[in-house]
Amino acid sequence: MQKESISILGCGWLGLPLGGALSKEGYCVRGSTTKEEKLDLLRDAGIEPFLVTLDPEIEGEDLCDFLQSDILILNIPPSRREDVVEYHIQQISSLIDALGQSPVRSVLFVSSTSVYPMLNREVSEEDAVDPESPSGQALLHAEEMLMQETGFQTTVLRFGGLVGYDRGAESYLARMKEIADPQLPMNLIHRDDCVRIIMEIIRLRQWGEVFNACSPEHPVRRDYYRRAAEAAGIALPPEAADGGTRSFKLVNSRKLENALGYTFMHPVL
Repeated sequence: MQKESISILGCGWLGLPLGGALSKEGYCVRGSTTKEEKLDLLRDAGIEPFLVTLDPEIEGEDLCDFLQSDILILNIPPSRREDVVEYHIQQISSLIDALGQSPVRSVLFVSSTSVYPMLNREVSEEDAVDPESPSGQALLHAEEMLMQETGFQTTVLRFGGLVGYDRGAESYLARMKEIADPQLPMNLIHRDDCVRIIMEIIRLRQWGEVFNACSPEHPVRRDYYRRAAEAAGIALPPEAADGGTRSFKLVNSRKLENALGYTFMHPVL
């Protein structure tokens, strides 16, 4: 059986290794970047490269060719700007219009656990109501827009904090004067798990779903940075003075683990 063709909108820190892994598994992979100097990186990974921008309208010389796929992986985080909600809505609206002229029938939207407010408890997929951050609000609007479409099915994947490789705790420790909120639990996921989870969703055709994706262990900030400092052989910064207990959330991924039969490669971070 021939495998589906896949387009990845956003071949950066996550999208590039994801595209390479999919290509090695025999998928026909198209990928986008906004920088011409990165085209060769995509080719070297086995990805057919395209220059595509969302500013906020989607544009690209070969946009129709880029979207000639069965599946689109949408991996574009909200921009850091004051009008992030309105701007991201415009980006997604433009993309939806383009998808209406394409053969894409399945969309995987890379979202974030920032869609959850700090409820001081465990949160599941149903708790995404009234995000506190503008980027969380933008993502929740985008999720709703994509899932309401009938021309394709969308699966939303809400990742926790992305770590691994050059995003290890030791890289932050070097710039950290003190450990703020040392008792707060963290919601993290390693890039290796991100790639493997997306590949499993595609393999099992888990479309029309909303999944959290966070490692099952939730280290408090104090322990997370202490382990990193010990591993790197560097000094641990002092803890910030206790300014009171901040709100938190614990993101559970049991729905994803059950649906995919998934075991995390990096359960402890």
